[in-house]
Amino acid sequence: MTDPTPTTPAIDGAALLDEVEAFHRRFNIFPTEAAYVAVALWDAHAHLIDCFETTPRIAFLSPEPGSGKSRALEIVELLTPRPVATVSASANALYRLVDSAEGLPTVLFDEVDTIFGPKAGADEALRGFLNAGYRRIGGALRCVGDGSNQNAQIFGSYCAVAMAGLGSLPDTVLTRSVIVRMRKRAPNEKIEPYRQRIHEKQGHALRKRLAKWADTVRDQVANAWPEMPEGVTDRPADVWEPLLAVADAAGGDWPKRARAACLELIRTAHDNDESSLGVRLLTDLRDKVFCGIDRMPTAAIIECLLRMDESPWGDLDDKPINARSLARMLGQYVTPALRPIKPRGIRTPSGFPKGYYAEDLTDAWNRYCSPSPGESATSATSATPQVNGGESVADTATAIRHTPAETATQPTLAG
Repeated sequence: MTDPTPTTPAIDGAALLDEVEAFHRRFNIFPTEAAYVAVALWDAHAHLIDCFETTPRIAFLSPEPGSGKSRALEIVELLTPRPVATVSASANALYRLVDSAEGLPTVLFDEVDTIFGPKAGADEALRGFLNAGYRRIGGALRCVGDGSNQNAQIFGSYCAVAMAGLGSLPDTVLTRSVIVRMRKRAPNEKIEPYRQRIHEKQGHALRKRLAKWADTVRDQVANAWPEMPEGVTDRPADVWEPLLAVADAAGGDWPKRARAACLELIRTAHDNDESSLGVRLLTDLRDKVFCGIDRMPTAAIIECLLRMDESPWGDLDDKPINARSLARMLGQYVTPALRPIKPRGIRTPSGFPKGYYAEDLTDAWNRYCSPSPGESATSATSATPQVNGGESVADTATAIRHTPAETATQPTLAG
């Protein structure tokens, strides 16, 4: 005899994510297929955020207005739980919002460039909220009470955050984010006009189904240790682990698509990363200045840097790089002996100017720079800028190669 009790049919997670992706495609033109995959997984992960140790931020960024960033954020808002959209919020208000009893919100920051952009004032408290809330253990210690009756209280900040803005974001935020670099639509790229009174209901219906599906896989996702693509470790692995766990729980072709998207978006983010001038400086010194030379005077280094096309060295805070700014930037890194990298005296045919030694930079090159391009690097001697009254870098480099090592300890003179 069959059991007359009706059963609820299982929800096909892969088909549901297909619908979420299709809903985004109706109103958004993303730059790559990988972006559609990442955004759909991010929407679903927001319903399972209590299962993870970290929650990646998602950032829709573009160089110009009218690229669809705000529309992307609007669609995310329809599909995620307890969305709170804002273009201006204090860190204290957000801490209290996250700490409320109504459940973790999904915070959506539009025009985030007004907070972190070049025309924005410093807002370390808000930046701290975004950074600390990336991990479940993050939070802020605040004094609460009236007058002298104050008590210390920890406010949580762990919640899902989506952002849209012009330009870029601070490195501390970018490295915690899945980055979607939006573009203006080409004439042949068509989307469906978005009408809130019609499409909001459709989006909310999908959100309810995502929430129901999330409840069916919550235990599976909470105990998951998704396999990372080869080479994805450290911070990128923290960012992508929740999204890959969601893809594995959904099944179908989502696990394969998610890992392909992971590799593509990490590579794209790295290719577009201009956040660390220090790493850029180290890489340029290794590949375009020293190129096998064991030491170079500061003046020669600066001449080489300023002659590089499409480099930032001619405009650092509205002025070219100089000996002082070079020393300040390199002083953040250390030599193999764990001492700050500093200029030292160098014997040259024209005197004893200050300069830098390749042996002091080697440890930083190995730790911070991508693998050397080898023969494709431009030799420092090819440009041969003139220094010291007609002496060229090439001449200086040749002399340096044949100077005994013990001259490294010669007295340092201004130069």
